[in-house]
Amino acid sequence: MATVTAARDLEPASASLADRAYAAIQHQLIMLDIPPLAPIDDVALAQSLDVGRTPVREALKRLEVDRLVISYPRRGTFATGVDITDLAYISEIRVQLEPLAARRAAEHATRTVRAELAQIADTIESLDIATLDRHQLMDWDLRVHRAIYRAAGNPHLEDTLVRYNNLATRIFCLFLDRITHFDRHIAEHTGLLRAIADDNSARAEAIARDHVTGFEKAIRAII
Repeated sequence: MATVTAARDLEPASASLADRAYAAIQHQLIMLDIPPLAPIDDVALAQSLDVGRTPVREALKRLEVDRLVISYPRRGTFATGVDITDLAYISEIRVQLEPLAARRAAEHATRTVRAELAQIADTIESLDIATLDRHQLMDWDLRVHRAIYRAAGNPHLEDTLVRYNNLATRIFCLFLDRITHFDRHIAEHTGLLRAIADDNSARAEAIARDHVTGFEKAIRAII
């Protein structure tokens, strides 16, 4: 149930039943709570989320577009596999768009949004990283990235980056237990948030680019 709560934290308060189902199932898929290649039981999902099957089916259609599930005629719907060869393709896109989002956020975010990003940075710095479990670590990772995408003020850019960050997060979750120096990853988040809050677009852009390339290098060092 913790994953459902975390997913609700990342969705709009006015979300429809289909939107809520989409956010919750998406979260389970990117966190690998629904394992790669696992069959999707829409009846069980509807019961666990306390919604009807129709919202779940609508959500699954959207998740297929996101490349998180795949449907086969007469076989059913399954979680997509996590193919490490996709890392290069995902990083190729993110290394161009993440710095763009960071720069736009630093240039265009309102004073209120800058204060919110600075507050997230303060909260992250106060965390005891060693005590956080896998879900808590990745929930903070998602929260930071989505806050920055939203602050960029371009809904098309935001939608694209959310989709590719979700795919990157699945790879991250697959190797999370083997990644060392996770504190450095967190420190990059706080540095990025503060650069945006301080209207330092050049620094925000550079940190975002290094963050993406550093992630790919960290994964490749493991495999």
